[in-house]
Amino acid sequence: MFIGSFKTQQEFLESPVWALPQQWNLDNYVAAWTTGNFPLYFANTVVAVIPALFVMLLLGSAAGFALEVLVWRGRSTVALLFLTGIMIPVQMILLPLFTVYFQTGLTGTLWPLFLTYTAAGLPLTVFLMATYFRAIPREVFEAGTIDGASLIQQFFQIALPMMRNALFTVGLVQFFFLWNDLLIALTFVNTGSLRTLQVGLLNFSGQFGSVQYGPLFAAICLNVGIMFIIYLFLNQQIQKGLVSGSVKG
Repeated sequence: MFIGSFKTQQEFLESPVWALPQQWNLDNYVAAWTTGNFPLYFANTVVAVIPALFVMLLLGSAAGFALEVLVWRGRSTVALLFLTGIMIPVQMILLPLFTVYFQTGLTGTLWPLFLTYTAAGLPLTVFLMATYFRAIPREVFEAGTIDGASLIQQFFQIALPMMRNALFTVGLVQFFFLWNDLLIALTFVNTGSLRTLQVGLLNFSGQFGSVQYGPLFAAICLNVGIMFIIYLFLNQQIQKGLVSGSVKG
């Protein structure tokens, strides 16, 4: 794909797939950046994904804290409800959600993406964060209670700092899901100026199924490159987070 992003349309049609480009130039990347409206779609994706990811992690951590650390009647039932939410396919709720968003006047904005992303990713986030909280010794929170810390203080000053690597891991997993989403964005975004990156890739498909392969591959490389750079910066925290919930204590 990276090599193909430097080929011209004629080279795609006349040369073998594995052939190297005759000239290594950035024309396809310039076309992806300008014709493909990459800056606008990138900004729309950031506005829709980052706030949803923040709210998802905050609510998921709070729910996981309440399900595993606190003792209250009915928490097993609530945990089962969150687990049931993981089993519901997003495709089943798209039409009812579209009806609700249309009747409330939210269509034509990025609010449907924010709300749907948050709600769709919350069950898995709660389940994973509860698993990580289960590995923290209860004595840590008991010591906080003895020292006079309230539940809110225990959550923000004790639990979240100890769950930093887990937050990075769960956050990155959810980030990849949201950043690469096409179905939800394609369903709720009907305005060209509000398209996300994944929907914007469809701009390189012309009439009668013709595809501008060079600019398309360049846009995909730019999209993947963003996620690759984020992973490079957070890979250490992710590796720690993957094993932090496997050992108790």
